[in-house]
Amino acid sequence: MKDKICIFAGTTEGRRLAEILCDTAEVTACVATEYGEAVLDSIKGISVHTGRMDADEMAAFLIKGGFDRVIDATHPYADVATENITTAAKKAAVPVMRILREEDRLIDSAVYADSIQEARDFLAEHEGNILITTGAKKLSAYAGLDMSRVWARVLPTASSLEACEGAGVAVSRIIAAQGPFSYEMNLAQLNMIGAKYLVTKASGKNGGFEEKIRAAVDAGAVPIIIGRPSQISGLTIDEALSELLKTDGASARKITVIGIGPGDPDLMTEQAKAAIEKCGAVFGAQSVIETLDTAKPVYPTYKPEIIKEILADKPYIRRAAVVLRGDTGFFSGAKNILKAFANDDVSIIPGVSSVSLFASRLGVSYDGAACVSLHGRRCNIVRTVDRHQKTFVLCGGENSAQAICRRLCGFGLGYLNAAVGERLSYPEERIMRGSVEELAEKRFDPLAALYIENPDAVKMTAVGIPDESFVRDNVPMTKAEVRAVSLSKLSLSADSVVWDIGAGTGSVSVECAFAAYEGQVYAVEKDPEAIDLIQENRKRFRADNIKVVEGEAPDIMSGLPSPTHVFIGGSGGKAEDIIAAALEKNPGVRIVMNTVTLESQTEAFACMKRFGFTETEAVQIGVSRSRKVGSYHMMNALNPVMIFVMQGVPRDV
Repeated sequence: MKDKICIFAGTTEGRRLAEILCDTAEVTACVATEYGEAVLDSIKGISVHTGRMDADEMAAFLIKGGFDRVIDATHPYADVATENITTAAKKAAVPVMRILREEDRLIDSAVYADSIQEARDFLAEHEGNILITTGAKKLSAYAGLDMSRVWARVLPTASSLEACEGAGVAVSRIIAAQGPFSYEMNLAQLNMIGAKYLVTKASGKNGGFEEKIRAAVDAGAVPIIIGRPSQISGLTIDEALSELLKTDGASARKITVIGIGPGDPDLMTEQAKAAIEKCGAVFGAQSVIETLDTAKPVYPTYKPEIIKEILADKPYIRRAAVVLRGDTGFFSGAKNILKAFANDDVSIIPGVSSVSLFASRLGVSYDGAACVSLHGRRCNIVRTVDRHQKTFVLCGGENSAQAICRRLCGFGLGYLNAAVGERLSYPEERIMRGSVEELAEKRFDPLAALYIENPDAVKMTAVGIPDESFVRDNVPMTKAEVRAVSLSKLSLSADSVVWDIGAGTGSVSVECAFAAYEGQVYAVEKDPEAIDLIQENRKRFRADNIKVVEGEAPDIMSGLPSPTHVFIGGSGGKAEDIIAAALEKNPGVRIVMNTVTLESQTEAFACMKRFGFTETEAVQIGVSRSRKVGSYHMMNALNPVMIFVMQGVPRDV
């Protein structure tokens, strides 16, 4: 059987209690006015009593209703109401619980004063600069105080300035601005004037009280709080709910992941708005929750581990909303929430994607387009643009739209048409079009969206690029047919990390870069002439994921990241040391070594025996190519190549 609870409401705390408790108790909310009734009307499953009652009328109401508990959630300054509720509950023999706001609790570092006059008298006896935030109309009450110590923060109106002048506040000491003020703004103002005291009222959350107190404490200023409520004993709403809702955690929480779109609240779906109204708490990045119009408790975090800690500390929150900007299915934090709350009831309400909005603004479709995010992520953007006719990029961090355009220019793609969308959906939205080269000289919002069109997109995926496609000069190069077999034996994945030892012209590096398009290739070469050729071929084939490393193996290898694959095209007689260095970095590495001379083949066979590989293989390739002799064609044999395959043993085997 459900408990019967009577809440004397009229505050945000009262409404929140009614919303949460109605699922587990029979709730009746008492309000004094029709406005209070209207505020509670949207809560299903509760009864509302409207009208003022004295102590005797309250007692009669409680007895008739047979209530098990009374909750006093009236305004903290409503002393008469609290006294009447306490008296009535005692007569009706019903336990009463008083709800306090967090700011109603005594603050250790603060000085409390019942009036401005009391605050003035305290300040007169203590030295130091003062920031007064109690309004222009009350400045005259500080008469007798040395006003050379005083800065007044007032509304930017003529009457406020006149009041400051009348109270003797110098023009240079007037801060005329419209609130609410953030913690950062309060802190900056307090530090600017070197304030030792901050005078304020306990104005509650909407009045920015918490931000003022936090800033005062961090600035080393003593808060002077005027008009503290006479009733300061009781429980915060969190403490009250913890006592009222004893839960063993057996029932799963309901977590709703909500995509709110690019940022404009008007683009939020009605389903998303309704889900936020049904929840008991809202989580999200500070920049996201600031856009929400909700009276729900908000917590500025989107990190699953922190959300879990907060919910564990507040077990009465059975419904929580995690709001995320953009599309919950496109490089979103939604996947981390799903993983972290796998044992809970998690649902997703998607929002409008920035890509979808940007495409609509440009008047283009995004079917067949490459859609990537470079906001805190790696991507071979040069290769992506090179292979797709349309590419949408979500920029961020060091990968700004300008930086991406400059990178594309470095690989000969500056001629492509592009567009940048800034602050999409906001009033200050801006879209700039031009060539990649033109946009590379502009500055854009860090979180801009970028669109690139490439009508000349390359679709080639086959291995064995024709030899004549590479710049070669006199540097040895692995032939196309041998490259094709070698790549097959390497068995690369999209995200492989490859060392190409003795890279020569970089032909194998280029083919590896194409196969491991989300990975990285390190082309190791000691010959300066070959280094130049690798750089030239890297640009020619737009293989941005090749990093050229000048130096001699194995000495240079200690500074390279752990490889998943190693190709040895030239060892200089140091194959054993090179293989040992690779295995030290990754015991499970896969190695392919190409040899031409008998000496290098002997060295490779010795390595296969020494290192205890799980898989070894030797394949000899003899390639002959036709050449025209007069009116005939004859086969011209190339040097035979022996390909050795060696698979290491992963650490967990």
